[in-house]
Amino acid sequence: MLKGAVGIGAGLALAPVVAIAQGDQASARPREGDLLVTVDDSTLKPLTPDDIPLASAPTMAWAMEPKERIVRSGSRLNRVLLVRLDADALGAGTRARAAGGVVAYSATCTHEGCDVGGWMPVEQMLFCECHQSTFDPRDAASVVDGPAPRSLPALPLTLVDGRLVVARPFTARVGVETV
Repeated sequence: MLKGAVGIGAGLALAPVVAIAQGDQASARPREGDLLVTVDDSTLKPLTPDDIPLASAPTMAWAMEPKERIVRSGSRLNRVLLVRLDADALGAGTRARAAGGVVAYSATCTHEGCDVGGWMPVEQMLFCECHQSTFDPRDAASVVDGPAPRSLPALPLTLVDGRLVVARPFTARVGVETV
């Protein structure tokens, strides 16, 4: 009985922390209507497709709530990688989630949660340097090689006034695969 009582007490003690975390807009996942800004840009200039170099290494970004300009950088799981490719080279499903040839994916590997940021320029593939998983950004960031068990979650985009805007939340749970 005591064991159960301790479990309940611990749960109640954590309840306020959970409520605070849920109210933290900086930790909230990207939402429809959010703008995108580069990770290191203190001016918070919303990105356009022209800001993303064609067929180059990913641009790391955060979503930003547009009215209060709250950058959703409170969780590393919110980091987004942006790649601009020839729109004609994108698979149909990927093209539907792209804006101006720019595709957006979680920057967190689905294998062990490492940061994905490597770029293989000849193959135009994303690469996780921790365990060598390779992802094809033209085909929904599907796993091409390595131990990653699933694709990187996509972040559907749209263009509003020429700016990259989140169209819908991530297509799948961000983070590592759990058994």
